[in-house]
Amino acid sequence: METFVQLVLNGLMLGGLFAIISVGLTLIFGIIRLVNFAHGELLMVGMYLTWLGTSQLGLHPYVLAPPLVLVLFVIGVLIQRFILQPLLDARDAHVQIFATVGLSTALINLALLVFGADLYATPSSGVRDLTFGPFRILIGQLVMFVCGIVVVGALHLFMERTYLGRAIRATAQHRAAAQLMGVDVKRIYIITFGIGAACVGLAAALVAPIYPASPTVGTYFVLTAFVVVVLGGMGSLHGAFIGALLIGLVDSLSAFYIAPDLKEVVIFGLFILILLFRPTGLFGLGRGSE
Repeated sequence: METFVQLVLNGLMLGGLFAIISVGLTLIFGIIRLVNFAHGELLMVGMYLTWLGTSQLGLHPYVLAPPLVLVLFVIGVLIQRFILQPLLDARDAHVQIFATVGLSTALINLALLVFGADLYATPSSGVRDLTFGPFRILIGQLVMFVCGIVVVGALHLFMERTYLGRAIRATAQHRAAAQLMGVDVKRIYIITFGIGAACVGLAAALVAPIYPASPTVGTYFVLTAFVVVVLGGMGSLHGAFIGALLIGLVDSLSAFYIAPDLKEVVIFGLFILILLFRPTGLFGLGRGSE
């Protein structure tokens, strides 16, 4: 029984990380209607920046979190403004998706060119552990879990209580109607993509002390994030959070009770089942008005 409880704790802690990554992804899809395949590579960029900040400047990764959030927000704004925005009115809506795939490939190869294929571990106290009787939790995992709750709660309040948040929700519901009401939709898209990128900036600072940086480090996390987003419901923030916790539990339990090498099989098998039997996810609202 102690082993099972420990696995559940590990899964919930991992789910906190998936939540931070996934809420950015689901926000971009819910507002811009864009599947961002470069999301993981933005995480990779943030992890390399974290490693540089700790190894060259001697800063703690958590101290780097606020500037990383700002830097990734700016990067996201630039990507949306100068790469994706010109393609907004393209005849084929899939052109934007292809652009994110191309950006993903470019960032991976740029990382290989600059850093090579080596792993870069970020030194930190995040790998120390806390013990509660027979149970053990890494400090870094606990920080990720708490930050996941804070990020989802803050985004929910932002969307519900602020004028900009309501403008974003209006754009998500119906772009043309929002424009008629005076909402600058293109500006909303730029801000939304920036917020989504800022979320992975925070995730990068939190995950770097536990996972080493490499050119392909974002691939695993973003593929899992896609499963989380589909499970929770595309465009649902609270759905992404609950889906992240569920996938974290599946990851932890399947790795122990089935096999570590087969946990991805279980996760993506669940992904296929969701698509077959409930494609709108647990909290999805179905097909939108546009």
